[in-house]
Amino acid sequence: MTYTPLGQAICRFIAANGPISIADYMARCLSDPKYGYYITRDPLGADGDFTTAPEISQMFGELIGAWLAHVGQITDLSSPTRLPIRIVEFGPGRGTLMADILRTIRSVPGFAGDLAIDLVEMSPVLRERQQAALARYDCPVTWHENIESIPPEPALFVANEFFDALPIYQYVAHAGRWHERMIGLDPSADAGNKLIFTLGSPLPDTNENRLFATIDCATPADGTIREACPAAEAILAAIAARIANQGGAALIIDYGYDQTARPQFGTLQAVRNHKFTDPLAEPGMADLTAHVDFTALGATARAAGAVAYGPVSQGEFLNALGLNERAATLKKGKDDAAATSIDAAADRLAGTASDQMGTLFKAMAIVPPDSPPPPPFER
Repeated sequence: MTYTPLGQAICRFIAANGPISIADYMARCLSDPKYGYYITRDPLGADGDFTTAPEISQMFGELIGAWLAHVGQITDLSSPTRLPIRIVEFGPGRGTLMADILRTIRSVPGFAGDLAIDLVEMSPVLRERQQAALARYDCPVTWHENIESIPPEPALFVANEFFDALPIYQYVAHAGRWHERMIGLDPSADAGNKLIFTLGSPLPDTNENRLFATIDCATPADGTIREACPAAEAILAAIAARIANQGGAALIIDYGYDQTARPQFGTLQAVRNHKFTDPLAEPGMADLTAHVDFTALGATARAAGAVAYGPVSQGEFLNALGLNERAATLKKGKDDAAATSIDAAADRLAGTASDQMGTLFKAMAIVPPDSPPPPPFER
């Protein structure tokens, strides 16, 4: 089988060293310095591979901007003694969400002064898009590879479709034991260098290793898959610890689940040209993601001393913040075609069908232990 240059390099590595974890595979496909998916392209929009909520409508970013301003006020970030107000976004795409946030938050009393923007972004292509999108706003913008280089000050954090792209480990049940699900080469003589999923050695019976903390000890049905994302938990722990110790708040929106609705067979997926594809078919050419375990994120936030609210569905979150009212305002004076487009965008963002963003995506808020519940989580 003929692979991309990155796929060929992965095959050579496996041939020399043995199977690799799904986490290692995802990291190489998405972040390889030369061929990584996020390093080499702008994946967003009609000409890319997927479309995110900020690209669907300005309403999404405007409502999040209003939410951040309100939460900043109830956590005392808008006090004159706290300026500048620091806003941190993880995975900021083309900068569309941050631009809509800034346009909205500038109109809120107490937030019209100094702002400092920190963007956690590894893609040089997207950094250029972000710089262009935010050039009109009179506030400093700093780019970071990770949270460690962000000044340790009170901040408002936002992450939309960020945690889903972090590398996961998968564990599959086989013959009453848990095995790590790995990626190896097809042993068939006529297969050539073909990537396949394979089983690693059985895991220890104990859960002493933190990596396996989300794995059930009970004997599962064969083929059951559990997932763990240490990278997500590490980043969330750092965010929550800052909020608990320094103040601020965080909003996380992503497609995911809690433990009451955990998928049985895993959530690793690949998307190219707005269609699902085989995760192993084109390394470096397709977006690789997995659904976010919001129960694990909430537990991580609480362990770091913060308070986690949610998750609630994206539809519930946006509707409670006034999505329909904002759509009605935008439609004033518009012709029928423009009004229909606005309604379609609102439905796409908050639709309640099982396959729509309003249901698939969840929202979680993290605040300091002495802060009141932010909207709409006070319900």
